[in-house]
Amino acid sequence: MNTPATHAPDGTKPEAPPVDTQSPDRFLRRDVQWLEFNGRVLAMSEDDRTPLLERVRFLSIFTANLDEFFMKRIGGLRDTPEDHALRTTIRAMTDRQCDRQAHCWQSSLLPALRDQGISVLQWPELEKEEREEARTWFRSALFPILTPLAVDSGHRFPFISTGSLSLAVALRRPGTDEHLFARVKIPEQPTRMYRFEGTERFILVRDLVTECLDDLFPGMEILHSMPFRLTRDAEIEPDPEDGEDLLHAVEQKLKERRFGRVVRLEVPRGPQQRMLRFLMSELEVRESEVYELDGLLDYRNLDPVADLPRKELHWSSWLPRRPRDLAKSGNDMFARIRRGDVMVHHPYESFDASVSRFISEAASDPSVLAIKQSLYRTSGDSPFVADLIRAAERGKQVAVLVELRARFDEARNIEWAKRLERAGVHVAYGVLGLKTHTKTALVVRKESDGLRCYTHIGTGNYNAKTASLYEDIGLFTCDRVLGDDLVGLFNYMTGRSRQTEFRKLLVAPVAMKQRFLELIEREVALHSSQCPGRIVAKMNQIEDKGIIDALYRASQAGVRIDLIVRGFCCLRPGLPGLSENIRVRSVIGRFLEHSRIFHFGAGKPDPLEGDWYIGSADWMYRNLQTRVEAAAPIELRAHRERLLRILWVELGDARQAWSMHPDGSYRLDEAGDPAWSLGMAPHWSTEIDSSLGTHELLMRDAIAH
Repeated sequence: MNTPATHAPDGTKPEAPPVDTQSPDRFLRRDVQWLEFNGRVLAMSEDDRTPLLERVRFLSIFTANLDEFFMKRIGGLRDTPEDHALRTTIRAMTDRQCDRQAHCWQSSLLPALRDQGISVLQWPELEKEEREEARTWFRSALFPILTPLAVDSGHRFPFISTGSLSLAVALRRPGTDEHLFARVKIPEQPTRMYRFEGTERFILVRDLVTECLDDLFPGMEILHSMPFRLTRDAEIEPDPEDGEDLLHAVEQKLKERRFGRVVRLEVPRGPQQRMLRFLMSELEVRESEVYELDGLLDYRNLDPVADLPRKELHWSSWLPRRPRDLAKSGNDMFARIRRGDVMVHHPYESFDASVSRFISEAASDPSVLAIKQSLYRTSGDSPFVADLIRAAERGKQVAVLVELRARFDEARNIEWAKRLERAGVHVAYGVLGLKTHTKTALVVRKESDGLRCYTHIGTGNYNAKTASLYEDIGLFTCDRVLGDDLVGLFNYMTGRSRQTEFRKLLVAPVAMKQRFLELIEREVALHSSQCPGRIVAKMNQIEDKGIIDALYRASQAGVRIDLIVRGFCCLRPGLPGLSENIRVRSVIGRFLEHSRIFHFGAGKPDPLEGDWYIGSADWMYRNLQTRVEAAAPIELRAHRERLLRILWVELGDARQAWSMHPDGSYRLDEAGDPAWSLGMAPHWSTEIDSSLGTHELLMRDAIAH
């Protein structure tokens, strides 16, 4: 079994000296911790317990994550001594991780694939017949779409988009000494890898184009060629001063993003120096921004291999179950919700049979008068957009919050916003200066006793595609107080409301952070040796300094705190005198752990009698201060039992959970202990199988129910 640590390879537990409670060192650097997270993603490729083709896919995911990191974070670093030190750290960590990635591919995955009859080949490894087949395919399917671009006094250096793979070609006319330069973009369509007919043998399109350069430059002498790839700064956040026309501002910023400054240039190890210097000069790249790599430059090219239909080399197939609370609801979901709240857990339970169905039934129901929904990210063929348009065409009042600034989904969201507006839907772009990140939907229905509000409050996006890959939770309710709160929240987002008080919902930025701080302080006040204070929170990342300091104070008072944080965590657990009562775990597995669950003991010995919330916000400054977010209380005991089960499994996971150490490093944790913070052991605690990971255990739960 190969499961490396992100630090401390000798197996010792990293230790850190005590940190003063007012020292800046009590916070870890966000960017460093983000890279630590991506190292845990890479470890899924290195772990031979992960199915083989999923290991290949995690190489691609690692590359996509790292691209996004450079696009979002590097451009914002300044020329200060502190940021210079951070750049040095980022460089060192990135180099180590890319070396790990290349070693995993070349020394582990390539041989393992070959053992399964799957080969990713270079040109010299091809059989004679394969070379002929590859050249024939190149000339018929690839050659017509390639466009070599010369660079000389009559041809400017071409624009090169972020993430695209190119070949730099040095050539000359026979009988002359003048070195000429040309660039060939490697297309992503029709494929990034050519698969030989009737086989599972592949060659990278990049290697095929390199071999066929004579076809692109007939009569010229090819001196050498070098693949390269660049990443541009993609930070395009519109300024509040951009005015009221947010749609126009985001469209303009999208155009500017294409031409962002180059922040990384990737080339093969040992590049031809003359060509490298030419690229650096034309792209205005500093030496510290050049990354020499072994292996591939873009592991996303391996997606055709990861997609091979070899069931035995993938995760076992999983078809989400119809939600148990909706299985007998017939064709009237609203009647079922009237009988009591419904909670769903994706992807273990079907998104289509719950969330999509909720909006679809509302669009068709003649008793429904209005539908309101927030859309942060949605799929390209979103059923929600079609249903909302259908509802508007049937005369219902339809209002949609479309967040135009959802990073890297801006263009898609602009397209949906315009389409909805053309259909007569009321489209708003949220509160000026704030991103709308809340995942909420409101259906107003006319019934015999008056108007009734049906609501969905979730932790994940209204995206049917990612709902099969992301772990999330949603609550359906017609609770009148929550309905009134949600009416007020939509008025806040679509109109000029400045409502600051909500009776049940925790709403950011108006009151969520303050309420979380109050709940943390209450644990301190209620803590005793007989009933220790306890906090268990599951989310994507933690960075807000006010929340972290409150957790430190709670730890110093003896409150037991478990944090399940998939991504980066800027809190330092386990420091003497500061955070010895805080543990941090990160679960990395088949599904992206995306849900946010918050539990506070409230002085009760039974965790089911404490406070439970689900919501859209992480404990980050941006979520709590610069975004519109919502968290809802979970009040039914049966639903609390399900949340307790999720936390119990993730705190007891001895297969896919990583434990964070005071210095910010992580190690796979093979000895979870959920009872440490959750107190009493539920009757099903002995069912946790240490050989299974979180997703496998929760799949078993879904099947059992």
